[in-house]
Amino acid sequence: MAWSIGANDVANAMGTSVGSGALTIRQAIVVAAILEFGGALLAGGHVTDTVRKGMLDMDLVALHPELLLYGMLASLAAAGTLLLTATFFGLPVSTTHSIVGAIVGFGAVGLGVDAVEWGKVAEILVSWATSPLLGGILAFLIFNLIRGIILDREDPMESARRYGPLFFFYVFFVIGMVTLFKGLKNLKLDFDFPEALALSAALGAVGAVLGWLFIRRVRVDPGGSDQKFRNVERVFVVLNILTACAVAFAHGSNDVANAIGPLAAVVHVANEADVRSQSPVALWMLGLGGLGIVLGLATWGYRVMETIGTKITQLTPSRGFAAQLSAATTIAFASQLGIPVSTSHILVGSVLGVGLARGIGALDLRVVGKIVISWVATLPIAAALSVFFFYFFKGLLSS
Repeated sequence: MAWSIGANDVANAMGTSVGSGALTIRQAIVVAAILEFGGALLAGGHVTDTVRKGMLDMDLVALHPELLLYGMLASLAAAGTLLLTATFFGLPVSTTHSIVGAIVGFGAVGLGVDAVEWGKVAEILVSWATSPLLGGILAFLIFNLIRGIILDREDPMESARRYGPLFFFYVFFVIGMVTLFKGLKNLKLDFDFPEALALSAALGAVGAVLGWLFIRRVRVDPGGSDQKFRNVERVFVVLNILTACAVAFAHGSNDVANAIGPLAAVVHVANEADVRSQSPVALWMLGLGGLGIVLGLATWGYRVMETIGTKITQLTPSRGFAAQLSAATTIAFASQLGIPVSTSHILVGSVLGVGLARGIGALDLRVVGKIVISWVATLPIAAALSVFFFYFFKGLLSS
């Protein structure tokens, strides 16, 4: 399951950087490997609580704890199978859709419809609808801001020198909020919101100074208007890479739950035969999830990277930065609230927002249509596969 997340979902996170030319595929794999693994290992525990708790009525599950074991195994198998198939076709689907759909599928059939906490499912469905919308709106606004104060000016490079440090400030601020606010519990560094806000602002100030120094060292080649834009895009290459790091860390902290949440439940039930108490998430589980994510990205990640980076709309470093910054903000916000949102939906929504800033003609609507259809089909297919695997594991292990 973690391998499938790396192959499909992490590729979404890095696709804009590759498509815009800010990173090569090999560089993206190295960046994602470090940051995804770090996010999963250092900050992955708090979101995992949401995935493995709240979906099912534990009072009903407690009557037959072995069914939870079969069901969680089925959920991992079903979601992993679905993600493998989608990745083969280069479709960026939601790993969160997949695992939640699988849990709902086995719960409704194996335990009864009443065992599913439909209210909790509805809350997550609402977040799936709002997260790509929020990502798209933010990306639209950010790119229009970049275009208005930098790209459309008579001297874009001079405008970049003036306003660029502000973008560096915000990028470092987002990175700080991702890591500091409830993000490093496993290292016993658990800052409350005011503390994290102050420390992130301080980190942002450092980023602004570094950005100011960097922009003044950017080599400016003489030439016409095209060369002016190429000079400015060099600034956004660095910003794109920084935001890619933020997205990768935030994604690792958020989506590792989709792999290790069911694992934690299986291990706990197998050892304790108790479904009511909290299933502890061991450090080795976070490490296992992070390793699987990195391997998936390194082996099959290029398939979905191509779809996100080149097939939806044409990306430049400034456009990729707008999409990445929007996604990083949305993912970080959701991760700290413990909401298991879909990185795929947020990234695609952000890329769509950047494309719409240039007009509807800048989007390949056929590709967008295929992606939306795959999103709609994910949950019912995951549920159906989960029912199959539930009875498979039940038959295999209950004798």
